[in-house]
Amino acid sequence: MPVLFNKYYPARNILFVMGEGGLIFLAINGVYFALAGAEPFAQEPYLYAGRSLLVTLIFQLTFYFFDLYDWSVDPSSSETALTTMQAYGVGCIVLAAVYTLFPAMVITMPIFVTASLAVFSMVFLWRYLYRLALARRMFTSPVLIVGTGRMASEIGAEIAGQLDSGHKIVAFVGQEDKRYSLPSSIPLVEDSSQIPQLCQQHGVERIVVALDDRRGKTPIEELLEVKLQGMPIMKGVTFFESLTGKILVTEVTPDWLIYTDGFKKGRFKYFAKRFIDVCTAGFGLLVASPVMLISALIIKLESPGGVFYKQERVGENGRSFEVIKFRSMRSDAEKDGPVWARQNDTRVTRYGGFIRKVRIDELPQMWNVLKGEMSFVGPRPERPIFVEQLEKNVPYYALRHSVKPGITGWAQVCYPYGASEEDALRKLEFDLYYIKNMSVIMDIKIIFQTVKTVLCRKGGR
Repeated sequence: MPVLFNKYYPARNILFVMGEGGLIFLAINGVYFALAGAEPFAQEPYLYAGRSLLVTLIFQLTFYFFDLYDWSVDPSSSETALTTMQAYGVGCIVLAAVYTLFPAMVITMPIFVTASLAVFSMVFLWRYLYRLALARRMFTSPVLIVGTGRMASEIGAEIAGQLDSGHKIVAFVGQEDKRYSLPSSIPLVEDSSQIPQLCQQHGVERIVVALDDRRGKTPIEELLEVKLQGMPIMKGVTFFESLTGKILVTEVTPDWLIYTDGFKKGRFKYFAKRFIDVCTAGFGLLVASPVMLISALIIKLESPGGVFYKQERVGENGRSFEVIKFRSMRSDAEKDGPVWARQNDTRVTRYGGFIRKVRIDELPQMWNVLKGEMSFVGPRPERPIFVEQLEKNVPYYALRHSVKPGITGWAQVCYPYGASEEDALRKLEFDLYYIKNMSVIMDIKIIFQTVKTVLCRKGGR
């Protein structure tokens, strides 16, 4: 599987989505064939295939927006069935709108109703079997963890907590450390000389060295022996990054940052990103102009003060700029000085609360994108007073200023809204992952996730 797909989606998940799409497509065509016979297919094969493909794509798109492709948690069968029915209903509404615009794509009601029952049955059965395979850790990659401390504990918790991690820990190797808890179902082997035997016994496909302090503790001879036999060996921080989509900042060392792959800034990447930013921001301002005009009017009528809110933020290479947003707070919100935003913040106006939830307040920042001060995707820009504080207390915080800040970002779609030093640390883990792996494909993924977040009204404050 190409690295591009492995980085963002496990191969097993891609096959699941493709398999489900194939089942929906075949179910619709099967009903067509059973009820209409073979003659229509022979006369207009591309039209009937196009109709089935349209239904398949719309249903799978609604499944995506209803988080039905998110297997990071273990949903119950009844919950899956209910959510699938909701997504299916929305898919039918979208189809109705498409059919209004393109009547030639309409599927007759008897065939559509029968096909709907067939599709729902096939999807539910497919998902039940896939969930069963995940629960039993089938088709997983056996992993041996060398280490028993904090990093090993973090990795163990992530794999145990993710239904679709794609990995199975066969054993932890090292002396027991009672400060950290490891999954009780996984054996702890204190004798590191058994590493080659464990690899052979369990068919280990990767060894992860997750030692908090490698000095004098790394089993060099045993690791070298299995390495020479072709066994892949990864550092714990690197494995954690591939597993979670974030970098464990508290465990990262300067030498890891220096020698690790990534953090590349080629000219092509820069110009491609800038071209997409300009085109998207220009088009976005044009399309959003009616909403922006209505919002400006409501803001002006609801409370005294200006429509826009300008605030100094720290951008690329530490340069300051003024970010432009719709005002969502009272004009005297910071009469007592700058403070972090809070849950149910009393300074937020009624309409301000709404535009924050649906992210309308962010729309004027597209002007910052056109000016080149921001990008569409990147770390969120922070205020200088908070940056100064965070750079002192959060390791590597200044690295997030090596790229342009964004309207949306990897941290925004992966981490709930937060406004504290602890939240800043957690968000930095995602920001550094984005900077390290930045690409056009990843930006597209983040934009899709942002649209889903806005439609589901998640994360606003």
